[in-house]
Amino acid sequence: MEETGLIDLVVQGGLLMGPIVICSIVAAAIVGERFWALRREKIIPRHLTATVWKWVKNNQMDADQLKQLKGGSPLGRVLAAGLVNSKHGRETMKESIMEVATHEVHEMERYLTALGTIAAITPLLGLLGTVLGMIDVFGQIVLQGTGSATALAGGISKALVTTAAGLFVAIPALFFHRYFERLIEELSVFMEQEAIRLVDVIAGEREG
Repeated sequence: MEETGLIDLVVQGGLLMGPIVICSIVAAAIVGERFWALRREKIIPRHLTATVWKWVKNNQMDADQLKQLKGGSPLGRVLAAGLVNSKHGRETMKESIMEVATHEVHEMERYLTALGTIAAITPLLGLLGTVLGMIDVFGQIVLQGTGSATALAGGISKALVTTAAGLFVAIPALFFHRYFERLIEELSVFMEQEAIRLVDVIAGEREG
């Protein structure tokens, strides 16, 4: 019964319900993928900086360890960038870290532009569907008059379906877009702090 009612609403909404439904599917896929990709333990493994410092302190850092760092996590790649340039001084280390960190943040922001676009465009699609529906309703009034209030109300109700559907998709999409932006900001700040901390320790400006 519920599935049939939902299908009926989609059919009543007209052609523009198709793009709105597609947007909802894409938005749900992006949200699920970003939740999986932006897990804190995947981006910033616990105790990674301390482990790297132990490797450096015990002269265990070699090509294999660097390869492991680069393939492990975004934080690992940021730390590896600093370690590779450790012989060139503190400023060079920081520059290489910022360059790699910028790239990693860009990767973390993948698909967020699409999610933001969906949040912006679906209400407009819904409004366009409603406007087209109202044009059709008023066209019927011109042809048949206003004799049937029930039919008129039904036509207006159908016209409003697309607006409701557009908002139903846009509100969660906007919420998760803001949520992921904030999460990425927090993760990037933490990565930068951990990397600079390691740089300071290696440079002898901070205790390990």
